[in-house]
Amino acid sequence: MNGLILKESSRGIDAFSPESSLLKKRILFFTEEFTHESSDRMIQYLLYLDLDAPGKEITICINSPGGEVTSGLAVYDTIRTLKSPVRTVCTGTAASMASILFLAGEKREMLPHTKIMIHDPLISGLSGSKRALELDKEAARLMETRSIIAGIIAERSGHELEEVYAKTKEDCFFNAQEAIGFGIATGIADTIL
Repeated sequence: MNGLILKESSRGIDAFSPESSLLKKRILFFTEEFTHESSDRMIQYLLYLDLDAPGKEITICINSPGGEVTSGLAVYDTIRTLKSPVRTVCTGTAASMASILFLAGEKREMLPHTKIMIHDPLISGLSGSKRALELDKEAARLMETRSIIAGIIAERSGHELEEVYAKTKEDCFFNAQEAIGFGIATGIADTIL
């Protein structure tokens, strides 16, 4: 649904998008994959809101399959530098890199029937032939990324790094109660607003 909302006022009929109305309430939605474009757009919105009213809470609603690690980390790092506190709310599934976005929030809430999924980073784009040294370099980069992601999960959940490594060996799904128990979520949201 990409329509406009029409509202009658003393000036006549005003047209506005739901996104612009929610932006005024400092609510952002991230419902796509992390790409350079989607992360740049999210960073711009975050910086705008932080400059507009420093110290006033920003809410990010997340329902995303994840995406590019570097793009996701750019958003994570931006959130951690803002003057405004950020509240993240899982509104569907926050998987893979989207779970790291979720972890960026000071308040991390889930709607009752949502899921969080964490796992080791995946290597993509292996096509064609590779030389042994090329594979070795790619493996080293992947292990470095694994260490960064696990470090974030450990820091934000309060768990030891080795415990996070054990959990992320496979896709690990948490419902709202399990995510709270593991320290990923801080509570169940009774409202988004």
